[in-house]
Amino acid sequence: MNLNTMDKLGYFELKDRVKNYCTSNLGKKLIDKLNPSTDIKVVERMLRDTSEAKSIILRQGNPPLAGLFDIEDSIEKIDMGTILNPSELITISDFLRACRSIKRFMLDQEYIALNLSNYARSIYEIEELEDEINTAIKNNRISSSTSKELSRIRRYIENTEIKIKEELNRFLSSSKNKDSIREFLITERGDTYTIPIKSEYKNKVEGRIVATSSTGVTVFVEPKSVQKFNSELLKLKEDEKNEEYQILSFLTGFVLSYIKEIKINLELMMEYDMIFAKAKYSIDIDGIEPKLNKNGYINLQKVYNPLIEKYVPLDFQIGKEFRCVTITGPNAGGKTIVLKTIGLLSLAVQSGIHIKGNKDCEFSVFENIFIDIGDNQSIENSLSTFSAHIRNISNIVNKSNERTLVLLDELGSGTDPKEGSTIAISILQELYQMGSIVISTSHYDRIKEFSEKHPHFKNASVEFDKETLTPLYKLVMGESGESNALWICEKMNLKQSVLNRARKILSGDEIILNEPLYNNCIREEKEKVENKFKEFKKGDTVDIINGKKNILVYDGADEINNITLYVNKELVKINYRKVTLRNKAEDLYPEGYSIDDLFLDYTERKLEKDIKRGSKKAIKKIHKEIKNRKHKR
Repeated sequence: MNLNTMDKLGYFELKDRVKNYCTSNLGKKLIDKLNPSTDIKVVERMLRDTSEAKSIILRQGNPPLAGLFDIEDSIEKIDMGTILNPSELITISDFLRACRSIKRFMLDQEYIALNLSNYARSIYEIEELEDEINTAIKNNRISSSTSKELSRIRRYIENTEIKIKEELNRFLSSSKNKDSIREFLITERGDTYTIPIKSEYKNKVEGRIVATSSTGVTVFVEPKSVQKFNSELLKLKEDEKNEEYQILSFLTGFVLSYIKEIKINLELMMEYDMIFAKAKYSIDIDGIEPKLNKNGYINLQKVYNPLIEKYVPLDFQIGKEFRCVTITGPNAGGKTIVLKTIGLLSLAVQSGIHIKGNKDCEFSVFENIFIDIGDNQSIENSLSTFSAHIRNISNIVNKSNERTLVLLDELGSGTDPKEGSTIAISILQELYQMGSIVISTSHYDRIKEFSEKHPHFKNASVEFDKETLTPLYKLVMGESGESNALWICEKMNLKQSVLNRARKILSGDEIILNEPLYNNCIREEKEKVENKFKEFKKGDTVDIINGKKNILVYDGADEINNITLYVNKELVKINYRKVTLRNKAEDLYPEGYSIDDLFLDYTERKLEKDIKRGSKKAIKKIHKEIKNRKHKR
């Protein structure tokens, strides 16, 4: 399905709303991957699943999905050969327990939801793995009873720590150490037991400095009397880690032996979480499961756009007597909302999401849904609005067929109305001949007239409140709408004389061309002054305002009022307003003087005279220059 269509119609926003009903991240991840299906059997199954899940919730309450944990990261670690930590193993055990719980719950719902309950038969119950993990790990720590070796090591650790603390307590209670001790307590720094000592006594206490406080006033000393015990303790803790690693390695391997079954369970639990999220959403919007076909027939009765709070229910039909509908009316009248509603609901249905509407609603399952809406103007490519739309529409026409729904907003706009409406009609005919279902919006009269005359096209209009200038979102089939431009202009307080003139023109009265212009005399006088300054000729001299003086004019004003000046043997264009006339050419040079010679140096003038008198040397030089230029090219 086209990503641009899904984005423009608000499909991703709708999925986010459904996602909020998920119990776990598993369901949310699956909804993120959800796309509309183009297979009618798949769509039927998804809608049926949602309906069955809805029935279960309404009769039995929510399923036991609360204990559902996301174990995808742990599964990925196992696939990469990483050993899981105790917390990750407990999460897998909890996940397997949740699988057993949902399986038993769903199998009990067979009389309510036959198909949905059948999925539960594929869930694996792996109690032996659960038991092994839960026996080995207590409170996210490997239990001492898991192995005799671990039990022995921890017993030695405990005895060694007792000896260390007894020795340190003797150190603290000794009167000779009283003045050197900062605080009378035993602290751990890293894996070493220490006593906080005043920094000024650090060289007077027998022992090893393990750490220093951030202020530097306290050092943490391992007294000499416990160094032997601390060394033993460090070795014992290393042995403990090695034994724990062996146990975790065994448990991870046990999980790996069931990895296929766990992955199947994971997929089923994700599916259940997503299906029940759709069901909860359906309950909240009072949704229905619509009928389906694959013939292009759409029958909407009292449907709502889920992304618009205040929305009048929409009735719409297409695909039987007519396959193309043109919705007309004012630009602010809600035509685009109608397009978006039809498109979004089609995407929702093909994703197994219920819609709000009458139970007799029917949707066609389309292979593709295309939309052209809004301004896709590209600044980078300097495309006009019209060009951007046509590029998109060209792509739509090339990919459309009899199983395509095409939504076109303001087709033909952005260019000359006559040409735009002609192109629009041609596009509509092409899509019709390809068998596509086409819904377009327009305010062009030519398109309205075309739709009225074509046997398989139909006009529709959206009602518009002329007093409040707000769309009513109510679609009337078989009627073409008015643009209501004059109504809107009047409400926006456009000058009355402008409105009156517009009404005369609209009624067919001739446009008055000889109306007096405001301050016409002033305007004519201004034009005379400007024309006077535009009359620069070749050979005149001018002064650049706030610049160089006595500059030769090479050419008079062009169509954009720039004159060409000869400055430092180069031609420079400048607006006539930025110069003032110094001398006219006729006042500077005698009659018959060649003005062109002013712009040639001695060499160029000599060459020109030689050519005129037929000098072979001069002609040979010209040919050589022409040859050199061709070679450079």
